[in-house]
Amino acid sequence: MKIVVTGAGAVLGQGIIKSLRSATLPSHIVALDPNPLSAGLHWSDSSHLIPMATDDEYENRIEAILDVERPDAVLVGTDVELAIFSKKRAEWEQRFKTHILVSPENVIEIADDKYQTAQFLEQHKLSNPKSVKAEDADALRQLVEEIGFPLIVKPRRGARAVGVSKVNNQTELDDTIKGRHDLVVQQMAGADDQEYTAGVLFFDDRVQASIVLRRDLRDGNTYRAYSGNFPDYEKYVHELADALKPHGPTNFQFRVDAHGVPRLFEINARFSGTTPMRALFGFNEVDLCLRKLILGEEITPPVIRHGTVIRFLEEQFLGSDQIAAVGQS
Repeated sequence: MKIVVTGAGAVLGQGIIKSLRSATLPSHIVALDPNPLSAGLHWSDSSHLIPMATDDEYENRIEAILDVERPDAVLVGTDVELAIFSKKRAEWEQRFKTHILVSPENVIEIADDKYQTAQFLEQHKLSNPKSVKAEDADALRQLVEEIGFPLIVKPRRGARAVGVSKVNNQTELDDTIKGRHDLVVQQMAGADDQEYTAGVLFFDDRVQASIVLRRDLRDGNTYRAYSGNFPDYEKYVHELADALKPHGPTNFQFRVDAHGVPRLFEINARFSGTTPMRALFGFNEVDLCLRKLILGEEITPPVIRHGTVIRFLEEQFLGSDQIAAVGQS
């Protein structure tokens, strides 16, 4: 079956391609990216160069590719493309007879804005770090009085810990937010060694399968992941997904506080950068989703292997002929 994967230069897109390659379901992978040097373009069976998602011609180019390729499914490999595919999902699925694995627009928006994430959690009475907008002086003062330091300051929209600061006193807080906009200030969710990433597959108005891993971070990305028996945290992420109602895969990131309470601080309404790591544990969410969407198979929660997955750098040589061939196949 033919699968289009966008974002072949991104960690997420590359992880989706890796998971497709390790899946039991055979596939012809069509990779998309703006840059001919993107690694994922050179791991695929065919490829296309596309404009950036912010380009006026982006949607027209995607439509042209879908018209030519007529894929069985489309998997979105960057955050910036999610809103576009969500908005166009119904139209493109009908026009091109395909499946686009993306959540509804309201889910994308809740996940994209960390303050909206916090408000969503409060609304559904799900444990979370207390959060306020940095420009709300009264709420910020109340947070400091109630919680104290340290606190976390981060952009409302962002990824991989870019622009995130830990502040230990009022002076550091004032200096960190000065001259910046659209920030959220949060209670620390838990210690660095108590961070977890969870994947949930949500179809037919219920959680079909899930995995929870403890993780170590480097530069905002998971570089070691540990499986284990986490029934309380599994229950927590199921409650999160039941409230959010995504379509397909969703990634929940949380820490556990000193009292053992999980506190969600980020939602990614998509596959995760840890997707290929999860596949090594026996949870190939890409394979499970495609079997559900295309073959109509029921998802059976897989048995998770116990152990640790480590991530490392790898290199690949590209000849000039290989680079020139990108988008020509």
